[in-house]
Amino acid sequence: MNILSCGAGMQSTALALISCDQTRNKVVHPQVPRYDAIIYCDLGCEPAWVADQVRFIERTCVDCNIPFYILQSNLYQDYMQRFGRQRVSAMPFWTLDEQGKAGRIARRSCTVDYKVLMIQKFVRYELLGYRPYQRLRPEDIGTHELHIGFSSEEAHRSFPSRHAMFQNRFPLIEMGWERKDCYAYNLDEWGLDSKASACLICPFHRNYFFHHIKNNFPADYASVVNFDNMLAKWQPMSKIKNRVFLCRDLFGNISHDNGFINFRYRLILLFLTIIR
Repeated sequence: MNILSCGAGMQSTALALISCDQTRNKVVHPQVPRYDAIIYCDLGCEPAWVADQVRFIERTCVDCNIPFYILQSNLYQDYMQRFGRQRVSAMPFWTLDEQGKAGRIARRSCTVDYKVLMIQKFVRYELLGYRPYQRLRPEDIGTHELHIGFSSEEAHRSFPSRHAMFQNRFPLIEMGWERKDCYAYNLDEWGLDSKASACLICPFHRNYFFHHIKNNFPADYASVVNFDNMLAKWQPMSKIKNRVFLCRDLFGNISHDNGFINFRYRLILLFLTIIR
C-alpha cells in the first residue's frame, strides 16, 4: 500500500492534490503514486484554517475515489490531563534556568507519537486487519510505503522507518520541491491559497504567530493561554528541572526568519492570506 501522512499544510496538501490529479490526467510526478489511503491525524490543537484545508482535500479525494481518513489523536488533551502527572510525549519547549540562561529541550517525539505511529497502527489493524500481537505476514514486511510531506529545505528531518512493515518516502525531497513550489501548485492548479499546518502549541512558533492568533482567532488563543498556564502550574511536578515556555521570543527580539516564503518576488506569510 501507498499511504500519505497528511498534515493538511502546504506540502502534504500538494502531495494529496497531485495524487488526485494524476488519477485523471497524465502522470507528471512519478514520485507521487495514486494513494491507497490519505490519513490526517487531528491533534485537537490546530489553527482554524487547517480544518478548511482538510475539507478541501477530503472533497477532492472523494471526487477521485481516493480513501481519506481522519484519526483522532488529541495531543492537546493528553498534555492538559497528564503533564507533570504521567508520561507525555516529548515536545521541544523553551527553558529558563534559575540563573536566567535560556535553552531548549532537544528531544521531540510528538510528531512520531501522534502522527506516524497512529497511522502505522491504523494501517496495520484497521486497513490490513491484523489482530493484536499477530505476527507480520511475509508479504507485508517492508512492502508498504508511508509518504511524508517534508520539502527539500527540510531534508535534514527525513528519517527511515523503524517499523518492519513500512518504508518511509519523501516525494517532495525527491522532486526537489520547496514550500514555495507547493504553495504555487496549490494556488495555480487548484485555486487554493494554502497555509502552513502546525499545532497551536508548537514551540517553534514566533511571537507574530501568537499575535495573529490572538487578534483573529480568540478561541484558539484561549487554548494556547490555557496550555501555557498548565505548563507553569505542573512543571515543578514534572521531570523537567527548568521553567518551560511555548515561545522562544520570550528571550529576545521577534524574528521572521522562518515565517515567510519567497513567492514570485513577494513574501508570503505562511499562515496568512495576505500577500506582501
